Amino acid sequence: MISKKTKYAIKALMVLGRNYGNEPMQIVKIAEEERIPKKFLEQILLEMRNAGILYSKKGAGGGYSLNKAPEDIYLSQVMRLIDGPIALLPCVSLNFYRSCEECTEEHACGIRDTFIDVRNAMLQILNDTSIASLINKEKELSLD
Repeated sequence: MISKKTKYAIKALMVLGRNYGNEPMQIVKIAEEERIPKKFLEQILLEMRNAGILYSKKGAGGGYSLNKAPEDIYLSQVMRLIDGPIALLPCVSLNFYRSCEECTEEHACGIRDTFIDVRNAMLQILNDTSIASLINKEKELSLD
C-alpha cells in the first residue's frame, strides 16, 4: 500500500502537470483542488523541489511548477523519493537492499524468488507510468 504522502505527491504532480507551461501555482490552490492539508503539502512540494522535480518561485506570482515535462516524471521516481523502497521485501529491493535477518540461504528462498517477480512486474508498470499518462487516463475515464 502506498502512503498518503505518496498519493498526495502524485495528485499534486498531476495538478501541476495539467498546468504545465503556465504560471507557477500557489500551494493553497493545489491543496484546495486536491483536498490536501496545506502544511503537509508544503513539506511534500519542498521535498520534490529539492529532488529537482519541481521549480519554485517566491513572491507575487510565485508558486510551484514542474521542472520537467509531465512525460518525464515517472511513478517509480516519485514513490522512491517519498517512501523509499518500492519492493515489498528488503532482500529484493534494487536501491535499498538489506538481507533478511532470519534468512540463512537467500539464493534458495522461495519467498524471495516470488517477490522478485512481484517487484519486476510492479516496477515495469511504475517505470512506464508517467504523470502525463495518469492525466490522460483520467481524461479517458471521465469520458466513459
